[in-house]
Amino acid sequence: MAAAFSVYFEWNGRWNMRVLDAITAIGPGKARQSVHNQLTSQWGESVDPGHVLCDYPRPQLRRSDWICLNGTWQYVISKTGKRPRHIDGDIVVPFSPESRLSGVNRKLKPGEYLWYQRSVELPELPEEKRLLLHFGAVDQSCTVWWNGRLAGRNENGYLPFSIDVTSFLRPGKNILRVRARDDTDENRRSRGKQSMHPGGMFYTAQSGIWQTVWMEWVPDNYLKALKITPLFDEGKVRLEMTLSRPTDIQIGLSGGHDFFIHCVRARDFAQGSSQFTAELPLPELHPWTPESPFLYPLHIEAGEDIVESYFAMRKFSVGMDENRQPRLFLNNEPYFFNGVLDQGYWPESLYTPPSDEAICADIQNMKALGFNTIRKHLKIEPLRWYYYCDRYGMVVWQDMVNGGGKYRPLLTCYLPTALPVLAEHIRDDRRWAHSLHGRPNADDRLRWEKECKRTVEVLYNCPCIALWTLFNEGWGQFDALRLEKQVRELDPTRLIDHASGWFDQGGGDIKSVHNYFRTLKVKNDRRPFVLSEYGGYTYSVPGHIYSSVPYGYRSYSTKEEFTEALKDLQNTIRKLREKGLSGAIYTQLSDIEEETNGLYTWDRKVCKIS
Repeated sequence: MAAAFSVYFEWNGRWNMRVLDAITAIGPGKARQSVHNQLTSQWGESVDPGHVLCDYPRPQLRRSDWICLNGTWQYVISKTGKRPRHIDGDIVVPFSPESRLSGVNRKLKPGEYLWYQRSVELPELPEEKRLLLHFGAVDQSCTVWWNGRLAGRNENGYLPFSIDVTSFLRPGKNILRVRARDDTDENRRSRGKQSMHPGGMFYTAQSGIWQTVWMEWVPDNYLKALKITPLFDEGKVRLEMTLSRPTDIQIGLSGGHDFFIHCVRARDFAQGSSQFTAELPLPELHPWTPESPFLYPLHIEAGEDIVESYFAMRKFSVGMDENRQPRLFLNNEPYFFNGVLDQGYWPESLYTPPSDEAICADIQNMKALGFNTIRKHLKIEPLRWYYYCDRYGMVVWQDMVNGGGKYRPLLTCYLPTALPVLAEHIRDDRRWAHSLHGRPNADDRLRWEKECKRTVEVLYNCPCIALWTLFNEGWGQFDALRLEKQVRELDPTRLIDHASGWFDQGGGDIKSVHNYFRTLKVKNDRRPFVLSEYGGYTYSVPGHIYSSVPYGYRSYSTKEEFTEALKDLQNTIRKLREKGLSGAIYTQLSDIEEETNGLYTWDRKVCKIS
């Protein structure tokens, strides 16, 4: 089969493309009727419904007095937003109802409502304490009631939110209800790769609670927000703290052999402000790299509130190497970011990793294959995923989650694949362009801007994140140059890919190209050149295939052929590094549903490389 795909098409001698590969992968109107097989990872096989994802869910700001609410809840799916009188059964939170690990295995349809209910026992209510209810993520729209009283709402399916439920509490039994609605690609909200009609590069939609639900007791005056900025060149760390009201603060950090304590008095706060910024010199400077991922423990006592955190000293930048080629830099030195695309899907639990061990295995397996970077594609993971990247030394290129209206395959797929030069001349800051890219509505664009800002705020303290990708392949793209400036103001410490793949507006820190079907080349540009997607080679491993109709870009029939092709491809990448290639993201970490272009099978039981 590989030989059949060696046919090339020449156009004016300027570029070539494997035509049969492209037609096989993106052929228009291709009917895909397939039989689906049930796969399960080794971690999914051992999940205990009574003990699900019970580690503290926010490693960057930890407290000791907390309660995990994962486990068995009651649920019902209704046609209206009014609270139903009956119960459909039990659901294991935080697994979505579409997943097998939830115990439901039922699709929430557009217009339907998913209701959750559970009791929370509070033997006593501590004085001068507040109870915060946290949700890692609920897809898409969410309303929360505590003891029958409206407690809060949230409208984003990927980001965490918290509700102070103190005023709703009563001693003994409390009732927590959650209502979720998720129309997936039937509306214009952020949706990633989810689809009500999955196939090819789009996957099964999931809904409702899909990250940990938990509570914690905090003092009446507590640390509401912590922002950590490493000042690498100065050998300092900046801490920006927001409290309920000014109080004395004691900060402790360890740098290896030495321990440093810094004290802040309540009188040091500016009058009328509950925010304080401290820049602390480090006792020892240990740069964070994938090869040596050193983390500094951080201890903060703000009045009666005690939190634990960590940070790392690293710097991501661009510059010129000794040959005057633009390069990506890590800690003021040229660094090649050799990465893999990761979309974060699991066969038994969809968006939700089945366990911490599963998260660690993905990261460590990619490191064992020689990768130092993961591009987290169109999804935001639970915060523990980023913690393990910090801990094990895996750089992350983080995508914003895409959304908008229906995508036009001619614009987002066929045209850029066949004529990439033409795609670079399509603007994204005109009214007609907004409609072309699926963002005609001003309110939708504003919602995405707010979600983008919130994403930066939520993930800011994760040392591993090196780059923000604003838009992918034109999906919902608009005003990328303007938005690049906004993100840079929010976070000047990281790099930006304003338009990954195509529809380059000339901004951002990298020249970002997707290339699956043409000869791999480096294009001269004032920005470092990056292959932000390439490869996509497919090999379907018998017994580990989800679909009887696999999908991919260039197929191989044996493990030996697949391994040899990958070795040849990596040799090409090494040669391109000498010509100015600064980073490369191989597609992808694992198979997902019909897509069989992973380095591992979807159940993670087989590595395809010999």
